[in-house]
Amino acid sequence: MIILSVDLGKARTGLAVCDKMEMLATPLAQINEKNMDNLLEKVANVALAHEVEMIIVGLPKNMDGTEGESAKNARDFAAKLKEKTKLLVRMQDERGTTITAHKYLNATNTRGMKRKNVVDSVAATIILQNFLDSRNH
Repeated sequence: MIILSVDLGKARTGLAVCDKMEMLATPLAQINEKNMDNLLEKVANVALAHEVEMIIVGLPKNMDGTEGESAKNARDFAAKLKEKTKLLVRMQDERGTTITAHKYLNATNTRGMKRKNVVDSVAATIILQNFLDSRNH
């Protein structure tokens, strides 16, 4: 099944997708959009274009496991995305994914604007790979 993951941000949202066999997550795109309705439309269009069957939205929990305003926004976004796309939408704990994404980008010496342009899609890739790994175990 092709699965799309979303790393929701206030200004930038990262997207990643996996292969049909659910083995490998790959960075797909970063959407620079602050307007929620426009962002929903763009993500829904990506899902349609890639024949996605499920969407994973990163859930930004606090390190102690509690949920704050960002988690509420992610849950709201996921609910609206489910309504718009009619696809199965699930939440995935995303604690530490942005930090891990920065570590990967450090290891590849990705800096400056290039780094800013890919960090959210790399985080979305980590979110999706974590989901895939949890399903396959």
